[in-house]
Amino acid sequence: MIEGSRSMHFDITTAIGFLGGAFYLASHYQKDMVSLRVLALASNVLSLIFGLLHSHFDMLKMVELPENILNAILLPVNAKRLSEILRLTKQIEQATVESPISEWLLPHMHLKKHQAGDVLFRKGDKAHEIVYVAAGRLKLQEVNHFIEPGELIGEIGLFSGEKVRTMTVLCETDCELYKMTDEMIYHLYYQNPKLGFFFMRLIVERLLRDIRRHTSGSET
Repeated sequence: MIEGSRSMHFDITTAIGFLGGAFYLASHYQKDMVSLRVLALASNVLSLIFGLLHSHFDMLKMVELPENILNAILLPVNAKRLSEILRLTKQIEQATVESPISEWLLPHMHLKKHQAGDVLFRKGDKAHEIVYVAAGRLKLQEVNHFIEPGELIGEIGLFSGEKVRTMTVLCETDCELYKMTDEMIYHLYYQNPKLGFFFMRLIVERLLRDIRRHTSGSET
């Protein structure tokens, strides 16, 4: 009877260990970040369970094995990343061009204050970030147009083939600006490709507004 119990215990423990390893390997073949994190999280849990069963719940033996310590560290990390991705996914799915950016994109941006007269960037400069106006007003020098609080600017140059600024932008007043680099945008896009559709809608809307502005200007 004891032999049978030990054999069953060994079989279940080994199966859990192999399953944890299989989930770990599978996570490396995932292109979707949600699937990757779910599999990595499942691997951490199963590997820790395997460690507990294999050591017969002896915590001293548990901490002697580096893989157990590693999985104990990665478990909350993967859980946090999965939570962030799911939250971002929900926010992007609910986002439209009219949606307040401050509700979902702002937490991933960095605040920088500028004084009136500061040149944010010049026409022809390399584009490497987008800017959200939290307070103050920006001026598009070439067309004498103003960007008010709550608006995003810089996405056209960032996603253009040449990746250069199409206009000179300066601070008409003291400004509080939130910025996000192209590297961070690509990171968020990798986590959720739907972010690309938001920027596509944003760029199209910006271009349509420019067309309407030029059309109304030519009519007058």
